[in-house]
Amino acid sequence: MKQGDIIYYADELCDEIIDFKIKPIKIDEHYKYIHTNPFHRFWSFFTYRILATPIVSIYFKMFKRVKYENTKILKQYKTQGYFIYGNHTNQFSDGFSPTIICFPKKPHIIVNPDNVSIPFWGRFTRNWGALPLPDTINATKNFNKAIEYTLQKNNPILIYPEAHLWPYYTKIRPFDSKSFRYPVIYDRPVFSFTTTYHKRKHSKKPKIIIYVDGPFYPDQSLDKKTAMQKLRDQVYEKMTKRSMLSDYEYIKYVKKEK
Repeated sequence: MKQGDIIYYADELCDEIIDFKIKPIKIDEHYKYIHTNPFHRFWSFFTYRILATPIVSIYFKMFKRVKYENTKILKQYKTQGYFIYGNHTNQFSDGFSPTIICFPKKPHIIVNPDNVSIPFWGRFTRNWGALPLPDTINATKNFNKAIEYTLQKNNPILIYPEAHLWPYYTKIRPFDSKSFRYPVIYDRPVFSFTTTYHKRKHSKKPKIIIYVDGPFYPDQSLDKKTAMQKLRDQVYEKMTKRSMLSDYEYIKYVKKEK
């Protein structure tokens, strides 16, 4: 995509802008979420922390000019697991910015099965903490165990509640409260991060500023459904407010008339 492109959409909830055209693997009871093999754990650490993290950090700072605001609020929660929600607008940044935002903790990202099905690259996303949504009941049990295990290890879990990637979109799309059942069930704090886009002097590509906000706590005095909705509304309101700081529309999105 290039500056000035126009994308027409019909439904903010369901429209898929990027079609990867990848046949996803089936996430059943045989999919292994938790790896305890020492060699696997070493390989994961080496490729993620020794290779990927410093390379991405330098690339984002020197070339992409990605700036992070208010990440210091996460430092107070480095001894416990938490949930963090973000808008899904940049394929590369959305994959690696959580690594920088949550450092030194390793974030685990809940993803669609497509993300772990990409030839070659899918193996790395699996090793680096991707938690693909399950396709079967038995896989759901393993998925829930992986959520619990990640929180017990005091690692954050990242969720993109908008689900679909809309490149360079400057607003927050509607999303439901389903994904907020996790912090309510496990009684964990919630944070948001909002990617915003800004004009650069010497490039058509936008400058990226990412704002971190929170914490938001599940209200345990409410029933589960109401508590989920309250959390959702708090996060959505904050992300919407932050998104208004964007001042550059690199890609124009236009809703189709009925």
